[in-house]
Amino acid sequence: MIDYIGFDIHKKTISYCVKQGDGKILDEGVVGATRVSLTAWAGQRHKAWIGAMEATLFTGWVYDALKPYAVELKVAHPPMLKAIAASKRKNDRVDARMIADLLRCNLLPECYIAPAEIRELRRMLRYRNLVVSEAVRMKNRIAGLLMETGSEYNKQRLHGARYFSQLLENLEEVPESVLHMLTLSRASVDMFRSVERELRRRLLNHPHLSDRVELLQTVSGVGEILSLTWALEVGEVDRFPSIPHAVSYCGLCSAENSSAGIQHRGPISRKRNRHLQVILIEAAKVAPRWNPRLREIRDRERERGSRNRATLAVARRLVAYLVSVDRSGKPFRMEDRNVA
Repeated sequence: MIDYIGFDIHKKTISYCVKQGDGKILDEGVVGATRVSLTAWAGQRHKAWIGAMEATLFTGWVYDALKPYAVELKVAHPPMLKAIAASKRKNDRVDARMIADLLRCNLLPECYIAPAEIRELRRMLRYRNLVVSEAVRMKNRIAGLLMETGSEYNKQRLHGARYFSQLLENLEEVPESVLHMLTLSRASVDMFRSVERELRRRLLNHPHLSDRVELLQTVSGVGEILSLTWALEVGEVDRFPSIPHAVSYCGLCSAENSSAGIQHRGPISRKRNRHLQVILIEAAKVAPRWNPRLREIRDRERERGSRNRATLAVARRLVAYLVSVDRSGKPFRMEDRNVA
C-alpha cells in the first residue's frame, strides 16, 4: 500500500493530509514552511508516498525539498484545481484533504514543472526583464523632469552619456533639486544597464543553454531575448502535443465559449504565459523586417483591415517556427513553410 499526501502551501506554514487509497485519513497537521522543518518531517515517514501540491510562488523550493523523499510528486494547475474542487467550506486543512483525494482518485489537474536548473535560469531572465522595465521608467522620468522645467533637449540623443553631461552643464533656470534628481536618475540608468548586461552574458554563456539559443536564432527575425525567453519559459518543447497547444500556451489565440452550436469568440486569452506573450508580440512587430515569409503574413492581414490581427498572425507563425526548430534540433530553413 502507498500513501497519498496533499499539501496546502503558504508563506509560513504547510498543511498536509495523509490518506490511504480508500480515502481513510492516516495523519494530518501543519509543518513550518522552512527547509529544516519540512525535510525533518519527510525523513520521519517510513512508508512510501506520493504527494501533490498546488502551483504557487513557494512551490519550487517545496518541490525540490520533498522530491528525494517521495515516490512521485505532482503539481496541480491552480485555476483548474479551483474549478474541479469548488467548495463552500475552505480552509488549509480542507484544501490539503481535497488535494489528497484528487491525487488518490487520479483526478488531479497536473501541470508542468520545469527542472530546477531551468527554473533558476528562468528566475534570472525574469529579473533581467524587470531591470529593463525599471530602466525604461527611469528614462521616462528623466524626460519628464526636463519637460516639467521647460528645458529643451534632443530626444534621440538624450540617453547618451556625453550628450547628457553636456545637457546638465548647459541647463539654465532649473532648480537645484531637479539637477540632483536628473543626476541620480542617470546613475540609476547606468546601474540598470550594467546589471542587464551581466545577466544577459551569464544566460547566453550557460553551457546547457547556449546551443539551444543559437539554434533558435537561425529563425530569421528571432533574436537573443526571444530565444532565451522561449527556451526558459517553455522548458521542454515536447510537452506540447501540437503547435496549436503551444500557441494557446503563449496566449496568442482568442478565448472561446461555445454551446448548442453557437460560437462566441472573445479577446486573446488571459490564461497564458504572460512573459512569452509579451516578448512574442513585441518581436512580431519587428521580425517581418528580416523574414520575408513573416512580412507576407503581416501584409496579408493588414489588407484585411486589422493591424492587431496582423501582429498576432505573425506571432503565431513565429511560435510555429520556434516549435519546429526546437523539436527537430535542426537549423531553420525558409523552404520549410508547412510548419503551421
